[in-house]
Amino acid sequence: LVMVLSLFLFCFAGPLVYTQWGETELDKSGKTSYATSEVTYEVDGVTYVIQQTTETKLADNFLSPPSARHPLGTDDQGYDVLARLMYGGRVSLLVSFMTVFLLTLFGVLLGGIAGYFGGVVDNVIMRICDVLMCLPGIPILLIISSAFDGWVSLGRVEEDWRIYVLMMFLTFISWPGTARLVRGQILSLREQEYMVAAEAMGYSTGRKIFKHLVPNVMPQLIVQMSLSLGSMILYEASLSYLNMGIKAPYTAWGSMINIITTNPEILQNHLYVWVPAGVCIVIAVLGFNFVGDGLRDALDPKARR
Repeated sequence: LVMVLSLFLFCFAGPLVYTQWGETELDKSGKTSYATSEVTYEVDGVTYVIQQTTETKLADNFLSPPSARHPLGTDDQGYDVLARLMYGGRVSLLVSFMTVFLLTLFGVLLGGIAGYFGGVVDNVIMRICDVLMCLPGIPILLIISSAFDGWVSLGRVEEDWRIYVLMMFLTFISWPGTARLVRGQILSLREQEYMVAAEAMGYSTGRKIFKHLVPNVMPQLIVQMSLSLGSMILYEASLSYLNMGIKAPYTAWGSMINIITTNPEILQNHLYVWVPAGVCIVIAVLGFNFVGDGLRDALDPKARR
């Protein structure tokens, strides 16, 4: 829990304290120098004076090592790595939470209906799950990403919506796992004595499913959600690493690691540019897994006894 809370404070409260440039704004001071000189020449007895301005890029602001001003240095575009780490964490965490919330919502709803009613309803929903689980995720994501490039070039959609479109597709193909988990638990729980009592008292179907059955599936759901959070963070990082996620100047943890694919020198000589993003991904995945294990033990009625 401490690991997860620390990441959230770092990503969402950090930019309020650390106000260096990073996600969308480059450092304007000292990034470029200009020198003006006069050149005089004579043609057919006429003297001409021309002013020339020379622009020089200052290499110190590109891939600069960690310093007092930039604790984690700067990347190859002149962005502050620490600032991009904070803003990139916002994208990675929010996208992962949004995806897990939606897939859990769909999974609980459809899995609960399939497990409670059974019969034709169960068969239809489970066959839909079978079809979705057979879809090849990465190849379809590549196709969607290529199509998205065409939509962006035509001006039909903004570039920064790419990662959200891809994560919506991940939600679409990921909910069957949760639905199968909920269905299996409800198939065994609906025959218990308290469900016979609820039937005798005339409770509505919705109340019996979501008031009496789903709460008893919560320990398993919590573990599933915690594991899904870690998986979605890795999925988002993989998409960004493959250049299918957040595009510059915006950033995510995966896109910060993607820099090593375009510049092998950074992989060997500038570890401060990409290693911190990898460390944050590892901490996030481990933190969510630990929280899931703790909540499972706390909410499991058998563990309390």
